[in-house]
Amino acid sequence: MLISEMFYSVQGEGVLTGVPSIFVRTSGCNLRCRWCDTPYASWKPEGVEMEVEAILGKLGEWPRARHVVLTGGEPMVAREVRRLMAGIREMGYHLTVETAGTIGLEGSGCDLASLSPKLSNSTPRPGEIGEGWVARHEQTRRQLGVLRSWIAGAAEVQVKFVISGEADLEEAMGLVAELGDAVPPDRILLMPEGRTVEELRGRAGWLVEVCKAQGYRFCHRLHIELFGNTRAT
Repeated sequence: MLISEMFYSVQGEGVLTGVPSIFVRTSGCNLRCRWCDTPYASWKPEGVEMEVEAILGKLGEWPRARHVVLTGGEPMVAREVRRLMAGIREMGYHLTVETAGTIGLEGSGCDLASLSPKLSNSTPRPGEIGEGWVARHEQTRRQLGVLRSWIAGAAEVQVKFVISGEADLEEAMGLVAELGDAVPPDRILLMPEGRTVEELRGRAGWLVEVCKAQGYRFCHRLHIELFGNTRAT
């Protein structure tokens, strides 16, 4: 499969924020989010072809790590990804899969499903990409049945929404209502959209108040705070 990068850092988002983790970033995505901060794994996929065995072997370069994060792009489009997931868990690692939730779990287990359903704010604007991709993104980004399959099949789950403004919040809360009681409020994450500390802080204040009112979790981006918007962090 095409691997964009593998590195050892701390988890920057979600319920495991701050936990030392090995990140395995696959390259390739079935969406084209306009604010994507990893275009080298989505809009213009790049990387190195690696066999599953080679990826598993490389994990040993970081012997203190007990957590692995499979991310992308969209890792579930990668060839043999389910065999990779099984191998990571068989080695005793805690496995987080970061996915948009557009492709089903289909029996491959993980310890934490980090679901990030894409709101309408993710759809590219006219001229940013070809019309075909705009239509494909809009048709693919919201898969309620697939999200439910992940929620049912993963040991733990978190559902993360990227919020730019009030309209995004209304859309996110509508999807939460459709999911019902399957995800507790403290596993609903609201993350401000932004690639810089200044952008994130500018949207953080009112989102924190929403989280307090709804019982949701505010999702910081620790890696941006520590390292900026840089690769392998």
